[in-house]
Amino acid sequence: MLGQSLRGDVGRAASVRSSQSTASIAPISSRSASRRVACASAPSDVASEAVATTSAGAARSAAREVYQLSDAASTSAPTASTTFAGVDPTVLAAVAGLGLSLFALKRILDTPSRKYDNNVGQEYDAWTEEGVLEYYWGEHIHLGYYSDEELARGYLKKDFKQAKFDFVDEMLRFSGAKNPATILDVGCGFGGTSRHLAKKFRDASVTGITLSPKQVKRGTELAKEQGVGNVKFQVMDALAMEFPDNTFDLVWACESGEHMPDKRKYIEEMTRVLKPGGTLVIACWCQREEGDKPFSPQDKEDLQFLYDEWAHPYFISIAEFGRLMNGTGKLDHVKLEDWNKNTISSWRHSIWVGVFDPWIVVFKGPRIWYKTVREIVTLERMHQAFEKGLMEYGMMTGTKKLEPAADKAASTEGRVPVGAKA
Repeated sequence: MLGQSLRGDVGRAASVRSSQSTASIAPISSRSASRRVACASAPSDVASEAVATTSAGAARSAAREVYQLSDAASTSAPTASTTFAGVDPTVLAAVAGLGLSLFALKRILDTPSRKYDNNVGQEYDAWTEEGVLEYYWGEHIHLGYYSDEELARGYLKKDFKQAKFDFVDEMLRFSGAKNPATILDVGCGFGGTSRHLAKKFRDASVTGITLSPKQVKRGTELAKEQGVGNVKFQVMDALAMEFPDNTFDLVWACESGEHMPDKRKYIEEMTRVLKPGGTLVIACWCQREEGDKPFSPQDKEDLQFLYDEWAHPYFISIAEFGRLMNGTGKLDHVKLEDWNKNTISSWRHSIWVGVFDPWIVVFKGPRIWYKTVREIVTLERMHQAFEKGLMEYGMMTGTKKLEPAADKAASTEGRVPVGAKA
């Protein structure tokens, strides 16, 4: 509103005639202004640096035009005092230029830049190659866990990376799995969880799958550096896994379901490769159940941004995950929980670690500066969505039913009870 008001004032001043004591209205062309804003706000999935450069150039061009108009007004008007009530036109032009720049920047940051288009592997390749995500988040690309006691002390007092290791331990406890011999990590990232589980269960064979070849490469490098020989990584589609039926004792999926374009198939494939008596455990960002409280237009707008900024096709509710798991007809003891309280601090904690140690970003140059600003905006919007209850942190687990001819004693080895059926 401020930018529009200032543009109108300058336009009126520019049309002052020397024979008149008052100015006629001559607003800047709305079509021209719209084209400049559209140019400034156009997103790019690949060339984010180009978007930033173009946006800045458009904002500067708009500011120059406003300045030229104000300069023309100052020469054609009788006096500055009669036209602008004593305000220097240069100041008005500067304020207008700043307003236009801020408006253009907000439009850019409010326009998602990485809409889902079967591009998850490419996006994670880019994050891996840049090194910024690993530098700040460590080996684990998922939220951390903060106990009630740690939250009472203040989340910033906890080590950000340690919170992620703690999350893995809490997720394992939640699953009820004990001494699994074969483990599948679906959407393994750099392989932090895969290696952690491989170290915890030294006699187990651990496999991590991802769509990102660069994550496979980095995960393999870290396993070699850490001397973890019972883990391997593969590029594989979680919706069309190449493993035979009944292969794994524990199927683990931490924050990978968000990227799946078919949630039902996601659940069915993980259930298929799970051994009878084995454990399926899932952690996933979920949107709330609509039920008798439909999403408002603002809710839908907020969700669409969260879908499209980080290559998510859509989210589902915790309850819907439960329905899908029970709907397979092959899972028992399905258990659902919302861990929002103990994970939400991760969003702002991840921002603060960058504030405390910004140098890796500073030295990476303008393209990474721009991407980092976008990430900060999205992290904060995620925090707000979880805080107001639009989003929930879903935890789901279940046991695959024994087949009629299976040996119950063998099939239930490595499993402990996990609570009541959902």
